[in-house]
Amino acid sequence: MNEQQIREEVRDYYRRAAQEGSDGLGHDGVWGASRYDPDALADAPPGAAELSMGCGNPLTMVVLGPGDDVLDLGSGGGLDVILSAKRVAPSGTAYGVDELDEMIKVAQAHAAEAGVTNARFLKGLIERVPLPDASVDVVISNCVICLAPDKTPVFTEIARVLRPGGRMAVTDIVADDDYTAEDRDGGWAECGVGALRHDAYLAIVTSAGLVDASIEYTHDTGPGLHGATVRARRPR
Repeated sequence: MNEQQIREEVRDYYRRAAQEGSDGLGHDGVWGASRYDPDALADAPPGAAELSMGCGNPLTMVVLGPGDDVLDLGSGGGLDVILSAKRVAPSGTAYGVDELDEMIKVAQAHAAEAGVTNARFLKGLIERVPLPDASVDVVISNCVICLAPDKTPVFTEIARVLRPGGRMAVTDIVADDDYTAEDRDGGWAECGVGALRHDAYLAIVTSAGLVDASIEYTHDTGPGLHGATVRARRPR
């Protein structure tokens, strides 16, 4: 598949989810809202949880406090933005970037239902974030970077928008280093096909100028594939 075909497949998949809903609460603890504890989900509308299709919970990986500005790459139905906004209120802002008008509309409705006023949903690609340089303290994402055709510009953008000393804490699918093209099965929107191998992932993060990069596997998502926590920071 070329880049345009990948983008169209991913857009179609998530556009249908925005319009028709998702089974994100299922998957036996592997995907979606099942990766969140009930107390966290109580802070967001049920609809936001039902549209969660990630592989983890970014908010367990990073401490957010009042005044922090946080960016969620691929914000979807808005669950992580809403939960972040409540943690950084009243003076911090939670931004979500998504390329689909349908998802942004749904996320805005969920934020309004949650009574959140410090959430901002922006239309754009995670490879070209519509925010200024050094504008956020934290970047999170939940199983979205693996969907990008080319991951290098994603991490370049993360490094650009982080303030000096800012932190990245994302969940993503990471493949074993011996994972081959023959092992990849299914559509790109199903996450595993576009997953980076472990060492290649760390190399791309480091080449973007981020430091202290680490990958911690949290659970298996398929043969040779793992849900993972990926952390790094921008140097001061």
